[in-house]
Amino acid sequence: MKVARLPLRFEATEILWRGTVNIRRDLAFWAVLYQMLEITSEYSKEWCGEDTAPYLPKWKLLFALVFLLSLLFSIGESSVQSAQDSTTTLGLACERFTINGQATFLLGFSYFAALGAPEDFVRKDLDDFQQRGFNWLRIFATWNSFGTNISAVDSGGHARKPFIDKLTAIVDECDRRELIVDITLARGKGLLPDFNSHKVAVKTLVATLRLHRNWYLDLANEHDVRDERYVSAEELKILRAEVRKLDPNRLVTASFGGHDVGREEIREAMQTGLDFLCPHRPRDAKSAGQTLSKTRDCLALLKEASAVRPVLYQEPFRRGYTDWEPKAGDFSLDLTGAIQGGAAGWCFHNGSTRRGREERPRRSFDLRVRRLFDQLDSEERKFVDDPIRTGSYPDRAPIQREVNSEH
Repeated sequence: MKVARLPLRFEATEILWRGTVNIRRDLAFWAVLYQMLEITSEYSKEWCGEDTAPYLPKWKLLFALVFLLSLLFSIGESSVQSAQDSTTTLGLACERFTINGQATFLLGFSYFAALGAPEDFVRKDLDDFQQRGFNWLRIFATWNSFGTNISAVDSGGHARKPFIDKLTAIVDECDRRELIVDITLARGKGLLPDFNSHKVAVKTLVATLRLHRNWYLDLANEHDVRDERYVSAEELKILRAEVRKLDPNRLVTASFGGHDVGREEIREAMQTGLDFLCPHRPRDAKSAGQTLSKTRDCLALLKEASAVRPVLYQEPFRRGYTDWEPKAGDFSLDLTGAIQGGAAGWCFHNGSTRRGREERPRRSFDLRVRRLFDQLDSEERKFVDDPIRTGSYPDRAPIQREVNSEH
């Protein structure tokens, strides 16, 4: 049975209101107690005479001390309760991800421009994808496309309203649904122009979303591409250290762009402290048929380096990118190869139509006017409606397809 929910912005407010219930209750108690003591002190003057007056203010000092101690205790208790309200925890178990301790294959979809989507669009898209077995989505915290900047941080890396609040609300909604969120940062013009702004942005996101355990951070999208996106290994190492300082258990990666990873990339990933690998594989007609063997090769190299890590296919090929238009069968073959090869997750990537008028449909790259599910073409819908045709694979945890009825 579906349960009506408040809009995302009201749900976020509701959580804050619930989180401070102990503080609000205690303030009411102390306000009543203060009034009672005030009345008692006035009667004391009448009953005992003015000789008692010099001693009466002392109770106010004692009252203030006890009140402050109680308030500090309530704040700490509320913070613990807020952390406990997080219902979904992403973890690692060797080459796999876990959700609430259960080994789970991450089946995701690109949702880059989520921060520009109306709340109703987000709700419906989450419903549609989750009902089809998807348990993970990827959002850019820095997104400035088609004349609209919906980034959650500004060019200095500081929180940018209302988009930082929208990101928080979406992460919270996904938390309740047991969905995992990939939050990606990108270096570049109109986004994060330099290392200093990038470092501030990392701190901003981690501090803002620290209490939620259902998201991980991609420090830098396709960081090794030698253009404005480029982020050196030395910078990545510093950014990773910042996350560890603020939130020691937060999972972190940094994606590689347009190629399979080899020994050099694995060495870099280990030196910078990445928790798992996100290679963006080549996008051509041969790619899907190579995924199984390339995945096994990558895992073998990780084992050789004594660095067992999950491999997550965060951004495979998509429609609308080149002259080659993958069919539903290509997506299925790529996903099947990822699972059978031992990957920990795979993402249904989608985006704008480069050769289309105004690049439409823009799919996840622009969600202001049409929600993602309504922008998918027939081949994409055919795949999304039944992404896994065999359910599970040898020695692999089945993709979780059960959906809580209230979602």
